[in-house]
Amino acid sequence: MAPLSLLPFSLTFLFFLSPALSTNSEGNALHALRSRFNDVNNVLQSWDPTLVNPCTWFHVTCDSNNHVIRLDLGNSNISGSLGPELGQLKHLQYLELYRNDISGKIPEELGSLKSLVSMDLYDNRFEGEIPKSFANLKSLRFLRLNNNKLTGSIPRKLVGLSDLKVFDVSNNDLCGTIPVDGPFGAFPTESFENNKLNGPELKGLVSYDFGC
Repeated sequence: MAPLSLLPFSLTFLFFLSPALSTNSEGNALHALRSRFNDVNNVLQSWDPTLVNPCTWFHVTCDSNNHVIRLDLGNSNISGSLGPELGQLKHLQYLELYRNDISGKIPEELGSLKSLVSMDLYDNRFEGEIPKSFANLKSLRFLRLNNNKLTGSIPRKLVGLSDLKVFDVSNNDLCGTIPVDGPFGAFPTESFENNKLNGPELKGLVSYDFGC
């Protein structure tokens, strides 16, 4: 046990160290993401996990508290998959991964990113269902999942995303009906074309996510 005289110093040291540990956990999450990617153009070569935080890395934007708020990797010729570590980026507002060759399922953990405003995953090779956890993203305004290989139905609980302004799932393999409540009443038909959808659900009829 440390002598009592050293305890105040130890506590002070931990107090000043904790913000760095917090932001470096975001760096660890991004480095884990990098390990999942095949980066033929070396766009991620600045992602050095030995730095205190990832705020000096290319394609990463931080706020004044050194928390990651934006990830810009659109059109970067990246392949690979996403993992649950993205759920550790609790302050993330913009996730831009469009026009790559990313495959596999979209992690449910993305539904824990409560600050997310924009998620652009279009023009990749994502498969599986749209995570129902996306219904937790109450700040989300832009969700573009078009031009992938997504299956299943559109999660009914997404109608609760009252701030959602753009929703595009065209050119996938989705089935079932299209919600009409909440923001879905304003989305154009082009946002749903080239799927196996049966058209809009009947207004006022309770619908459940039973699959299709």
